[in-house]
Amino acid sequence: MRLRGPRAELAPGDGAFPAALARVPDPPRRLYVVGDPGALQEGLAVVGARRATPYGTGCARRFAGAAARRGVVVISGGARGCDAAAHEAALAEGAPTVAFLGGGCDEPYPAAHAGLFQRIVDGGGAVVSEQPWGRKPRPYMFRQRNRLIAGLARAVLIVEAGLPSGTFSTADEALAANRDVLVVPGAITAASSCGANRLLYQGAQPVVDDETFEDALFSLFGCLRQEQWPPAGEHAAAAGAGLGGPGDAGGKAGGPAGRAGMRPSALAANPVASALAAEPLGMEDLYAVARASCGSAEPRAWLMERLVEAERTGLAARYPDGRWGPAG
Repeated sequence: MRLRGPRAELAPGDGAFPAALARVPDPPRRLYVVGDPGALQEGLAVVGARRATPYGTGCARRFAGAAARRGVVVISGGARGCDAAAHEAALAEGAPTVAFLGGGCDEPYPAAHAGLFQRIVDGGGAVVSEQPWGRKPRPYMFRQRNRLIAGLARAVLIVEAGLPSGTFSTADEALAANRDVLVVPGAITAASSCGANRLLYQGAQPVVDDETFEDALFSLFGCLRQEQWPPAGEHAAAAGAGLGGPGDAGGKAGGPAGRAGMRPSALAANPVASALAAEPLGMEDLYAVARASCGSAEPRAWLMERLVEAERTGLAARYPDGRWGPAG
């Protein structure tokens, strides 16, 4: 699919070439841009696992949306999972976002995200590559692409990462480019969070709640607690929807803040949902919860009833690896 919109080719020394990318190790010789080159500003990179859990995509939406509302350009790689969630959150706020592709811009990958890439262009953002327009993506190009994501960003936020992973390599590129690395911790029993937790062990800055994230934005980008995007009076519905928007991880109805702050009675009434709010669990552990809580009822039937109820009410979801955990 050929993306519609203005096109530009930028080289170091051009007025529109991002100064931040001119300073990274092995700077790109040329950038191929569909969309607005003015969107290529130092912003916040939000990256995470492609095979993301609801927790990962929920955190990506939550924090990318919060950054976008404060005028920070959200940068990511357009991949499935956390990357796409971050771009979608920025678009939902009416804010520009930048997607760096592995291959050329006329070979968007994944192809299923061609519509997302077009909306990024239409929304005032940019789709960018250092590969010529029609260059088909190859595996090695994505690792090269990661240095551009990290290089344009003032900081990289890792919301979910296994070991090894492309997300972990983006953190390496951020450190090589002298950028800050922020990490959302995950359960120590979750393979999808092994890389993220390892980065925290190595000294990355933890983002443990909305307040610590706002503090990081303030430190990185200035007095953003007072700044909002779009300006006052525009996009009021999104501005009033809560940190992450309705139904996502930061909204009043859905994510971790909603579970912990808005529906304590629902958690208390469902011991399974309460256990899953603390960490993702496999079926063996869930049966242990059932046996301890079901009284004279048959444990399996008791457990299935409460899992169905937790899923129906948005308190829990089944993850790709078969475990159950908090819904994103």
